[in-house]
Amino acid sequence: MAENRIVLVTDIAWQSTEPEEKVLAEVGAKLVLAQTGCEEELLRLVPDADAILTNWKQVPASVVRAGDKLQVISRYGIGVDNIAVAEATRLGILVTNVPVYCLDEVSEHTLALVLVCARKVCQYNTSVHAGEWSVSSHGPLLRIRGKTLGIIGFGNIARTLAPKLKAFGLQILVFDPFVDDETVGSYGCSKAGLEDLLGNSDFVTIHAPLTDTTRGLLNAQQLHRMKPTAFLINTSRGAIVDPTALVQALSQGWIAGAALDVFTPEPLPVEHPLLSLTNVILTPHVSFYSEESLMDLEIQAAQNVAAIFSGRRPSAVVNPEILALPRWAHLR
Repeated sequence: MAENRIVLVTDIAWQSTEPEEKVLAEVGAKLVLAQTGCEEELLRLVPDADAILTNWKQVPASVVRAGDKLQVISRYGIGVDNIAVAEATRLGILVTNVPVYCLDEVSEHTLALVLVCARKVCQYNTSVHAGEWSVSSHGPLLRIRGKTLGIIGFGNIARTLAPKLKAFGLQILVFDPFVDDETVGSYGCSKAGLEDLLGNSDFVTIHAPLTDTTRGLLNAQQLHRMKPTAFLINTSRGAIVDPTALVQALSQGWIAGAALDVFTPEPLPVEHPLLSLTNVILTPHVSFYSEESLMDLEIQAAQNVAAIFSGRRPSAVVNPEILALPRWAHLR
C-alpha cells in the first residue's frame, strides 16, 4: 500500500474531519485542511495532493491543472457546479459525488417550506410575537389537498419528495426533459412542459442541478407565467432563478411568495433586497443538514477517495467516460 498520500480538503461545514480521517487512514492517506479555501491557497497546496475533498469552495480549472498528482476530486454532496469538471475530465482526473446524500433532509425541508407557505406559519408567528392576535391578518388560507404542485427536475431528491407530497393530496406536475413519462408516472405524477407547469401550479419547487442549461432557467418571462397566488420553493441552487427577476416578482406581486434555502450570492449581503420583503421565507442553505446526513456524507465522500487509492471503482463517478483510459484500467 502506498503511504503518505495527501488529501486536500478545501472546506467543511462541520466541526470535525474525524470520520474522513478514519476512512482514509486505512489506505495510507492523511488530510490537509485548507484555512481559507481561496484559489491562491489551493494553488499553493494542490501540487502535493493526490486527491481533493471539496464542499462549497470553488475548484477552478487553474487548481485542477496545478494538481500534478491528482487522481480524484471528491465532492461532499450531489451537485458539482463548484468543480471544473470539464478540465478534470480533459486531464483524466476522476470526479466523484454522493448522489444519495440528504435525500430525506432536503425533501423534508422542502415539504416544510410548502406547508409554511400554505399556512402562513412564519407570518402568523411574527404577528403573535408582536402582540397581534388576528386570524384574518394573513388570510385567506386555503387547504392544499387538491392543489397542484410543480417539480422542476426529477432526480433522487424529487423522487423522494413526491410520495410525501402525494400524501397531502396534491396533484403533481413534473418538468424534466431527461426523464421519461413512464418513470414520472410510476411516482403518481404527470409530466408537463415548463410553461404548462408554471401556469398551472399553486406551488413550484426546484430540484434541478445547476448547469449551463438551468442557470437562469426561471427568468422574468417564466416567473410571469406563474399564478399570482402561487409560491416558489428553491432548495436546489440559487442561480437557477434570476435573482433580479425574483425580487421583482415578489415585490410587484407576480407571485404570492417564495421560500428559499439557496441564493446568489451566499451568504446574502446585509443590504440584499430579499431581506426586506415580508412574503419570502429564508433559510441559510440548511436543507442538507441533519446529524445523520453529515456523518453519512463525510464517510461516503471519503470512501470514494479510498476506493480509488485501493484500486476499486468508487460508487459514484461524475465523468465515467475517462474510466476507459489506460490510467484507470486497474480499477475493479
